Amino acid sequence: MTKKKNYVTMDGNTAAAYASYAFTEVAGIYPITPSSGMADSVDQWAQQGRKNLFGQDVRVIEMQSEGGAAGLVHGSLASGALTTTYTASQGLLLMIPNMYKMAGELLPAVFHVSARAIAGHALSIFGDHSDVMAARQTGFAILASHGVQSAMDLGIVAHLSAIRGRVPFMHFFDGFRTSHEIQKVEQIDYADLAGLVDMEAVNAFRERGLTPNEPCLRGSAQNPDIFFQMKEASNEYYNALPEIVEHYMDEISRLTGRTYRPFVYHGAPDAEEIIICMGSVYDTACETSDHLNCQGRKTGVVHVHLYRPFCADRLLEAIPETVRRIAVLDRSKEPGAQGEALYLDVVSAVSCANLPVVVSGGRYGLGSKDTTPSQIKAVFDMLAGDPVKEFTIGITDDVTHLSLPVTETLEVSPEGTFTARFWGLGSDGTVGANQNSIKIIGDNTPMYAQAYFSYDSKKSGGVTISDLRFGNSPIRAPYLVESADFVACHNQAYISKYDMLKVLKKGGSFLLNTTRSAEELEEFLPGQVKRFLAENEIRLYIIDAVKMAQEIGLGNRINTICQAAFFKISEVIPVDEAVRHMKEAIVRSYGDKGEDIVNMNYRAVDAGIEEVREVKVPESWKDAPDTRAPLREATTFV
Repeated sequence: MTKKKNYVTMDGNTAAAYASYAFTEVAGIYPITPSSGMADSVDQWAQQGRKNLFGQDVRVIEMQSEGGAAGLVHGSLASGALTTTYTASQGLLLMIPNMYKMAGELLPAVFHVSARAIAGHALSIFGDHSDVMAARQTGFAILASHGVQSAMDLGIVAHLSAIRGRVPFMHFFDGFRTSHEIQKVEQIDYADLAGLVDMEAVNAFRERGLTPNEPCLRGSAQNPDIFFQMKEASNEYYNALPEIVEHYMDEISRLTGRTYRPFVYHGAPDAEEIIICMGSVYDTACETSDHLNCQGRKTGVVHVHLYRPFCADRLLEAIPETVRRIAVLDRSKEPGAQGEALYLDVVSAVSCANLPVVVSGGRYGLGSKDTTPSQIKAVFDMLAGDPVKEFTIGITDDVTHLSLPVTETLEVSPEGTFTARFWGLGSDGTVGANQNSIKIIGDNTPMYAQAYFSYDSKKSGGVTISDLRFGNSPIRAPYLVESADFVACHNQAYISKYDMLKVLKKGGSFLLNTTRSAEELEEFLPGQVKRFLAENEIRLYIIDAVKMAQEIGLGNRINTICQAAFFKISEVIPVDEAVRHMKEAIVRSYGDKGEDIVNMNYRAVDAGIEEVREVKVPESWKDAPDTRAPLREATTFV
C-alpha cells in the first residue's frame, strides 16, 4: 500500500532545518538574518528532546561569532561528530578560512545558507548570491534549491552526499524569498531516510575522529616539495561526487515523485531560446516559459542544482539540441570581470563543446529586487531578437544602459488562484495573522497556499506587506503580488502615503481599518483613491479594529480582528470553518496563558466577523480630483 504523504505548511528555513536535523549530531550556531530561523528551529527541537535519524539527542552550541561557530564545526567534525551550521552574508565570509580547512581535510560538513547580499556601497540585509559566490573557491560542493520544497529535499541530498563523498557541502537557497516564504510542502518521514544513509561511511568517519587514545598528526605545514601533490590528491573525491549526488537525487525522486538532477530542464523539447539560472527565479522563468510556449514560442529553462563541482557534460545533456541562444541569469555582480560566475561557467562549457550557440549574461535580483514574469519575458524577447552580451533586469539603468525594457505586464498564475495583499505596521500582528491564515488553509484544506512578507529594515514600527496566494494548483510564483483580488490596509495613515490600490483587480475587495465612519470617508479618503474605487468597481469595507482591540483588552493587537474580517470578505474557505480553525489556533497559541486570554481572542474573532461593514461606493467618486499631499515646513537643505 502506498504510504500517505504528510503535508505541512512551513517556510524555507524550517524546511532546511528539518532536513538537517535528521543527520546532525552537533550544530554550531550564531544567528544572522535571514538564516536565524534555521538555527532557532534546531535549537527548539533539541530542547524538546527530538531525536535525530540515529536516535540521538542533537547538541546545539551557540558561539559568540560566526568565526567561532565555524571553528566549532571544524573541531567537532575532526573529533568524529556529524556537524552542521546555518549562516548568510558576512557570516559566511567569516567562516571562509575554516571552510578551506574542512574541505582540505575532507570533512563532511554541511552549511545551510540563506543567500544574502554582501555590504558594499551600502548595507543590505536582503537576498542575492553574493555570499555564496564569494565562497565558491573553498572546495565546498555547492547545491542550490529553488523553493521551500526543494530546500527540504536537496538539504537531505547535501547531507547524504557529504557523508558518502567526504566532501563538505554548502546548500543554499534565496534569502527571504525562499527562507521566509511559507508554502505547503511534503514533510519526508525520517524513517524513510534511514535506509539511504551510508552507515559504512558514517562509521569510517567516526573512526577517523581525533582521540587522545590514538594520537595522530593533522593539519601539518607542508613545504614546496609535497604541497602541490597533496592538493591534487583530493581530485578523485571531487570527480566521484557528481555521481554520488545524482544517486541521492534519484533516491529522493523515487521517494517523493519529484524529479531532481544536477541540471533540470523545463520547457519545449525543441526549444530555441533558453534561460539558465539558480534559485527561486527558476519558478518564475518556468511559469513564463510555459505561457510563451502556449503562444507558439519555443523556450525553456535550466536550473543548476549542483553548481560545484560544475559538470559541463551534464549541463550539455540537459540542453535541447535545438537551442541556439542562451541567457544566463546571475544573482550577483563581480565588478571588472568578463561576466558573472555562472555565465562564465556556461560559456566555458558551450565553447569547449563547439556548440553554435550565442550566450548572453544578465544580472537580476540584487538586494532582493523583485523579478517578475514580465522581466523574464523581456529576456526571452531579447534572445529572440538581437541578443546582447550583457544586460540587467528589474531596474532602469540610466548610467550604463544595460537594462532590458519591459513592454507588458504578464499574468501567468493558474486560473482560480486567489491573491491578497495586506499593509500593516511592524509589531501590530498583521504578519503573524497572515502566517496563521496560511497555515489554516494549508493544513486544513486540499488547497495550496503561499505567503511572503516584505519588511523595511526597521521591521518593528516599519511598514510590512504580506502577499498571500491560495489555489487548487501548485503555486510557482516567487515574486510579489502584481494583481490582487483583495487588499487590506491595517493602518489608516498609509492611505495617503502609499499607492496601495494599484495591484487591486477590477471588482476586487478593499478592507480599510479606520476610526472614520462611512459618512466621514468622503472627506477622509484622497481623491485619487475614491476615483480608483469607483472606476474599478471595488467593493469597499471598513472596520475599526483599533477601537475593538482596546475594548476587548488586546491593546494595539488588531491582527485577530482583521484576520477574521478577511475570511468573511474573501470567502476563501467557508466562514464558519475559518472561525473554528482560528479558535483552535488560539487555544494552541494561548491556552497556557489562561482562560481570560483565550476568551479575549475569541471575542476578537467574533468582532471581526460581526463588525466589518461594506460601504457603497458613490458614483460621484468617479469625478473626484486628486488630493495633493500637504507640503511640510522644512529647511532648504531637507
